[in-house]
Amino acid sequence: MTKFLYIVVKINQQNLKIMTENATQKIPVWYWIVAVLALLWNGLGVMAYVGRAIMTDEMIAALPEEQQAEFLVEYPAWYTAAFALAVFCGFLGAVSLLIKKKWAYILFIISAIAAIVQHGYIFANVEVKSYVMPILVIVVCIALVFLAKSAIEKHWIK
Repeated sequence: MTKFLYIVVKINQQNLKIMTENATQKIPVWYWIVAVLALLWNGLGVMAYVGRAIMTDEMIAALPEEQQAEFLVEYPAWYTAAFALAVFCGFLGAVSLLIKKKWAYILFIISAIAAIVQHGYIFANVEVKSYVMPILVIVVCIALVFLAKSAIEKHWIK
């Protein structure tokens, strides 16, 4: 019986040590920098979505001809929904990183899937001058998914 109690006490001491090491692990400065940059990036996406949603005919007419052409394209409703999901889930995911919540991971997954659907439609159906920005958006979305997953594994977010 004494040996059994010794083993239980030893196991509990090891578990406490592991829990203490995980709880005191310091989040590196680069994490906070990336989280703030993710918030700014996704904030710009939200502004682009809202700007597009509230654009009136008069506002479109005041734009240069090249930019007016973008607004003449008829997008399906699901495209607009994917755009909204991508930017708002991305923004909320970035906020979640800053407040150290692990839902950042699922929000970034939704954002990445929506961005891939949205830009997949653009690649297939809309003639664009450059693919750099759409590809960059997808790459950033996927990178944020991996950042959130890594932060969960390292116990930086709970």
